[in-house]
Amino acid sequence: MNNGGARSWYAKGVAEHYRRHGADYHNPHTAIIDRSLRKVVVDWNLDLSNVLDLAAGSGEVSSTLISLGARISAIDPFTFDAYEKQIGQPCERFTFEEIAQGSLSGRSYSMIVCSFALHLCPDSILPSCCIALSQVSPTLLILSPHKRPDIRSNWGWTLTKGMSLDRVQIRQFSNQTCGII
Repeated sequence: MNNGGARSWYAKGVAEHYRRHGADYHNPHTAIIDRSLRKVVVDWNLDLSNVLDLAAGSGEVSSTLISLGARISAIDPFTFDAYEKQIGQPCERFTFEEIAQGSLSGRSYSMIVCSFALHLCPDSILPSCCIALSQVSPTLLILSPHKRPDIRSNWGWTLTKGMSLDRVQIRQFSNQTCGII
């Protein structure tokens, strides 16, 4: 896979890229994802009792959190084969669009982690996706190479903590109105 940056990776679109490379996907940011998660799990006292790894890739987040004692569920519509091969657990295949339409309704997670992916959610469905996520978890943790996406409070989330580590932005959002608290 080309390490020339996101633009070259997604030249034919995000979905097409992952259709072609999903089964053999490997995140080039694995080391910093691991360091970032280990730091914030301790520093921010995160609840790992039932974590959703959203847009799970090949399991970088899951691997780290499992090693820290987390119970994990995973979703990725493109890299599920790579995830299942690496982690040895099932990975559901919901898209951001399906999540925005309610595919997670009735579920409950202690935390949702989305690493290097939520900025790829189409702007047209990002608000609906965030609102849907706010209905199933009190905490959303986003790791990103930049400050995108811009999550707004009227989408169900309030930024409560943030830090930068090796140029990775780690942001924790809380939802005080989640029906599962």
